[in-house]
Amino acid sequence: MGISLTASNPFRVLGAHRNFRLFWIGQTISLVGTWMQVMALGWLALELTNSAFLVGLVAVASSAPILVFSLHAGAFVDRSNKLVLLRAMQTLFLIEATLLWLLTWTGHVTIGWILGLALFGGAVAAIEIPARQSLVIDFVGREQLREAIALNSSGFNIARIVGPALAALVISHMGLAWCFAINAVSFVTVLAGLARVSLPPMDRVRRDATLHQGVREVLGYVRSHRTVRALVAVITVFSVLAVPVVSLMPVVARDLFHTGSGGYGGLLSAIGVGGMLAALVIAGPGSHWKHGRVLVLASHGSAILLVLLPFVRSWVIGWIVLFGVGFFFIANNAASNTLLQILVPDELRGRMMSIYGLIVVGLAQVVGSSLGGFVAQLYGVRWAIGGAAAALIVYLLLAFRRYPELREL
Repeated sequence: MGISLTASNPFRVLGAHRNFRLFWIGQTISLVGTWMQVMALGWLALELTNSAFLVGLVAVASSAPILVFSLHAGAFVDRSNKLVLLRAMQTLFLIEATLLWLLTWTGHVTIGWILGLALFGGAVAAIEIPARQSLVIDFVGREQLREAIALNSSGFNIARIVGPALAALVISHMGLAWCFAINAVSFVTVLAGLARVSLPPMDRVRRDATLHQGVREVLGYVRSHRTVRALVAVITVFSVLAVPVVSLMPVVARDLFHTGSGGYGGLLSAIGVGGMLAALVIAGPGSHWKHGRVLVLASHGSAILLVLLPFVRSWVIGWIVLFGVGFFFIANNAASNTLLQILVPDELRGRMMSIYGLIVVGLAQVVGSSLGGFVAQLYGVRWAIGGAAAALIVYLLLAFRRYPELREL
């Protein structure tokens, strides 16, 4: 029996849910600016310091507050109006981008300023991530959650394709500073979309419980549920050993493929193109696939390709490998995010998403990027990427053998 045209349309969730449509359009436009800033910031840090370690440290600084504050931020989100909170956090991101533009444009930017503003952005993200991710189910309902998460990933990867390419043009014709300026302007689009979103009143966590009690409740839930505990462990190891390749991309471009900012942007775009294709497949014809099977395939596929990447000498072949990495990264993200949100009770969703954000952003950057940058500085980027990927393959083989139920989710 074939798949109906409606079921295979990855954008059907946009037509069915006005709130999600407003959010998705504004967020996708804003993410183009964000990826311009990501590329510009990594390249600026490399220009200022000529240090692979400090390039990684910038990524660490933007994620350290997420690692420190995320759990309590999730408890705060569960007892707050998530929509109002998300609007406030997006406004603070606008302020951060504006400051980066002014400092770079006037020639006053230093690695100290970059690290300081990265810490500020990370503190904002500690609240913004669980608020944004836990709102998706309120926009579309449980039945279309996976499609919405995948479509969010498609918007993210559309931005990852367009953003670096646009940033390369802006850097070459206008200078690094204007990437930050465009990002600041882009936040107006998501704020405009969020201003038009309206949700009915919802029950929130009782306010007589402290934030610390809220954190203990969700950690107790994870510890007492074998499947959730196993899933969180797989997400953690994957995030620490695989995901940091993105933060090392400036060094990959320069040292592995001997290219400049244009080649760097192209490599980032490869990850974005692959990720966008994965998101559209999962939101459309792949929406009926088992989440667990997608998780297993995507985890192993990512690790194998990252083991191969250090042996590549051609930029074109490198682009193809990173295309595959991007495909499997987003498939992994969609499967793991959806599984966590389906398995967790509604009243714990904000806190579970704070755990997810802590892992995929906080641990991935603070532990993964700092370790990757350190290894790259001492032994070269080939060892930093290939060694971590080899360790990941060994872990995945053991984990999915010990927890076979993950395959059947």
